Amino acid sequence: MYEVEVKVRANHDSVRDALDSAGATHVEAVEQEDTYYDAPDRNFAQTDEALRIREERSATSRADEDQEGTTDTRLTYKGPLVDSESKTRQEAETAVVDPEALRSILDGLRYESAATVHKERERYTLDGITVTLDTVEGLGEFVEAELETADDIDSARDRVLTVLTDLGLDTDEQIRTSYLGLLLAEE
Repeated sequence: MYEVEVKVRANHDSVRDALDSAGATHVEAVEQEDTYYDAPDRNFAQTDEALRIREERSATSRADEDQEGTTDTRLTYKGPLVDSESKTRQEAETAVVDPEALRSILDGLRYESAATVHKERERYTLDGITVTLDTVEGLGEFVEAELETADDIDSARDRVLTVLTDLGLDTDEQIRTSYLGLLLAEE
């Protein structure tokens, strides 16, 4: 599966207004903590790959500390970018039942935690595209639009770019660097 994604910096208030006007559906608000790992046998920054553990919690349930079972944990591998006009890459992801066991496995294989990215996300759907408003700790506000496809990357990219343009965003200002890369560049 390929994730076709375009990301731009944008003020969330104006994008929310545009989403409302376009009839987008608000799906959810979540908080995420992404821990990225370095491999012992190659440098993921050099190969343009990523391995992460994502812990996601509903933003509304975070205030209720007694609520159980609200954290979703996933392991994700992202391959190198395959498209020069977007952040398209192969992606494989699976649910994690026991995050601590997974960390122990990665430690045993000598994978090391490289960095952690914290963000708040609001997800919408519009014309079959997922539009996400991200507030990333240390970086600010971004909008991502994405669509998964098995094979038609060009068509998926065109649909994603059209949705962003319809929301009043300048797709020529897209950022192909990951949040991790942007954070590391700030250091």
